[in-house]
Amino acid sequence: MAIVKPFICLRPETSVVSKVAALPYDVYNRAEAKAEVEREPFSFLKIDRAETGLPDEVDTYAPCVYERARRLLDEMTANGIFVQEKIPCYYVYELTMDGRAQTGIVACSSIDDYAGNVIKKHENTRAEKEEDRVHHVDVCDAQTGPIFLAYRARADINAIVEEAKAGASLYDFTAVDGVRHMVWRIDETAQVRALEEAFARVPNTYIADGHHRAASAVRVGFKRREEHPDYKGDEPYNYFLSVLFPDEELMIMDYNRVVRDLNGLSEEEFLERVRAEFEVQSMGSEPVRPGRKGEFGMYLSDRWYLLAAKRSPCGDPVVDLDVSVLQDTLLGPVLGIGDPRTDTRIDFIGGIRGLSELSRRCHTDMKVAFSMYPTSIGELFQVADAGRLMPPKSTWFEPKLRSGIFIHKLS
Repeated sequence: MAIVKPFICLRPETSVVSKVAALPYDVYNRAEAKAEVEREPFSFLKIDRAETGLPDEVDTYAPCVYERARRLLDEMTANGIFVQEKIPCYYVYELTMDGRAQTGIVACSSIDDYAGNVIKKHENTRAEKEEDRVHHVDVCDAQTGPIFLAYRARADINAIVEEAKAGASLYDFTAVDGVRHMVWRIDETAQVRALEEAFARVPNTYIADGHHRAASAVRVGFKRREEHPDYKGDEPYNYFLSVLFPDEELMIMDYNRVVRDLNGLSEEEFLERVRAEFEVQSMGSEPVRPGRKGEFGMYLSDRWYLLAAKRSPCGDPVVDLDVSVLQDTLLGPVLGIGDPRTDTRIDFIGGIRGLSELSRRCHTDMKVAFSMYPTSIGELFQVADAGRLMPPKSTWFEPKLRSGIFIHKLS
């Protein structure tokens, strides 16, 4: 059963939270991150991506980058920009985008639950991305970006959340991208105990987004245990910062594909190969957004097509994913995309950017685009429960959790 604990939070002072809160560090390249910090000097991105305050020739992963991050965090705390709670608390965190709200609980999850697969994963991680966050967490002595976890909804947890939301909010602001963020604190002893006991009845939680942040936090936790062989298990480094959402509230967006060329085929030859695996319907110039599982949109030479897979589901949770169907029947055997993780001929576009981005790319550096039906949270659970991994770029979650609102100090 899941261990989900309250924690002593380091958080922004109320008057500056809207300035501090930042999108995750990995949604920006270096130039974009630097521009964002120049736009908003209070942005937590200057800590998450501390190279933004150093000359461009300084390596992103140089030791001085992590030392700068620690110094900035300490300075902002000393200056009163961040304040520390007196007692362990939970927080209710609601994000509203385009009129749709999702509400999660900010807490700390156990590194032992991660190691023991109580917290289930569906993605592999890349060593270099892990190393970056390991150094950042270890040097800063803090976890600064929450891991996005999901669980199967429970009425008892929902009731506690609704009770908390009936009170006064701790934070309420709308970010520059239009997403509204509201936070309520749960610090009353009976509520805290009830929430901890309710999560103890949850058999599993699932990483929805943040596999690298989770793996890095866990590695630092076990490193600290090695450094302190007399540890008791209740030290902060035994837990990692997370926001847990019930499955019924989550929205996964499409994660679309664009390919640079037709692998030496003419358009006529390519379409013939497509028709061997899909029912193909020409749709003209109107963008095609698939309406159900097994359907795909395709954009080629200023024309949209609706594709319907001929292959029937086989009952395998990974093979039956739409991203697998497209890869196994078309991207791999026809377009020659053997490993989408490393092949430079393919790129991936999150659904938040809209279908117009697919046609734009086909008018610039790509030849053909595919719009996807979103992977469901149920499919994510099925893959993780089977101990399997999803293909790369299978899920795109919106809205994104902000960094800097909640910080978990490790000592």
